Amino acid sequence: MREFPKPKVVISRCIEFDNCRYNGQMIASDFAKSLVPYVDFLPVCPEVEIGLGVPRGSLRLVSSAEGGEMETRLVQPATGRDVTSEMQSFAASFLDSLGEVDGFILKAGSPSCGIKNTKVYPTAGKSAALSRSEAGIFGRAVLARHSDLAVEDEGRLRNPRVKEHFLTKLFTLASFREVERLGSMGELVGFQAKNKMLLMAYHQTEQRALGEIAANHDHRPFDEVAREYRAHLRRAMCRAPRYTSNINVLMHILGYFKDRLSSAEKAMFLENIQRYRDGKVTICPNTTLLKSWIARFEDDYLMGQTFFEPYPQDLIVVDPVVSHKGRDLWK
Repeated sequence: MREFPKPKVVISRCIEFDNCRYNGQMIASDFAKSLVPYVDFLPVCPEVEIGLGVPRGSLRLVSSAEGGEMETRLVQPATGRDVTSEMQSFAASFLDSLGEVDGFILKAGSPSCGIKNTKVYPTAGKSAALSRSEAGIFGRAVLARHSDLAVEDEGRLRNPRVKEHFLTKLFTLASFREVERLGSMGELVGFQAKNKMLLMAYHQTEQRALGEIAANHDHRPFDEVAREYRAHLRRAMCRAPRYTSNINVLMHILGYFKDRLSSAEKAMFLENIQRYRDGKVTICPNTTLLKSWIARFEDDYLMGQTFFEPYPQDLIVVDPVVSHKGRDLWK
């Protein structure tokens, strides 16, 4: 099993850390709890940080046309208080002092922390109809500076595909940050080699560009190379791989063994590929077969590919609906 550096993750403090929501409650998140042994969390509650108490009157994003231009304000309907400037100032100072981080898990739908789909109203009145949705004030500041990191809200992370991409990106960026800390071209070349298949699945063009950067044919200083590599790595991982890209990588890896497998083995693998293409199975039967052949033929290069283990295996959760660990339906 791989060893993973601990990513640094900013998290809304109301998610499993403190009863600091406007109503004095805390948000339960099995996912956040599962991460505790594997990441360094940096909890923050922007609303408390700007002086709002617990409990407190809820906040609302409100459209405003002051000055002739439409803008979104952060308002407390119960008091009429506009805290937009305070929130913007806190967000700027917090992010300025944050240092290196790898990701954010923010409260879904929060007028301060939301990163998308936060309700915006035409007035602060309780009866006002929904106008549109956008990011909260703090969430918007995070996205403006760190959209290339692993940034999600706790609601979206209930989706297995979103969670898979978030974890893969989070631990890949943390691993690269460790390469930067070590400051060695050898470590950078090793990182590129171990992540080649993963990066190929994410973005083939960027994967080739990253290979050229890591090769460093011009013998540039490490800091300069690492800075360019970081930008391309984040660009490569901006969105989850398409299933067709995963199939391309699976077939690429099959090529390492095609002359050493029986016709029946290859046929079984290709049948699983087609079932994956048709959405009838996950990628797991294919990767399991490949890993069995990697072990059988003792291929150290493929054995070390992060494509097969991009984040700690203990964070893999099988849906209880399909797991044998679920409720006994025959009792």
